[in-house]
Amino acid sequence: MKRRDLLGLTLLALVRPASATPAEMAAAINTFTGGAKPQEGKVTFDVAQLIDNGNAVPVTITVDSPMSAADHVRAIAIFTERNPQTDVAIFTLGPRAGKAEVSTRIRLATSQRLMALARMSDGSYWSHGVDVIVALAACVEGEAP
Repeated sequence: MKRRDLLGLTLLALVRPASATPAEMAAAINTFTGGAKPQEGKVTFDVAQLIDNGNAVPVTITVDSPMSAADHVRAIAIFTERNPQTDVAIFTLGPRAGKAEVSTRIRLATSQRLMALARMSDGSYWSHGVDVIVALAACVEGEAP
């Protein structure tokens, strides 16, 4: 193999990162929950269903919790189905947070399913999934010829 060919393959790998699969997202969720099955409810994942540009997508996750010492959210996590990395963010909270809500911006490689999970102080896990359509994909820096 010529050096020029090797360089071309390296650049192609940098330009088009591998995308994860739904099975990889499920495995990442399983790791986060320690094998526990999350229940639907308590979590609200606020994100636009149709996204013009995947480079900086605003998301807000809210969890129905009193945030008291006895009953609070310990962590909120965001998972993506088709980004190069499935676990996008994990936020650690405690009763002093006062409100079980986090907001951030994420990059989305393509149209896909997103999951938000909450780990509660009683050891339970709650989730909310949304499907989004991305018109202009992110996580791809350019096109190879």
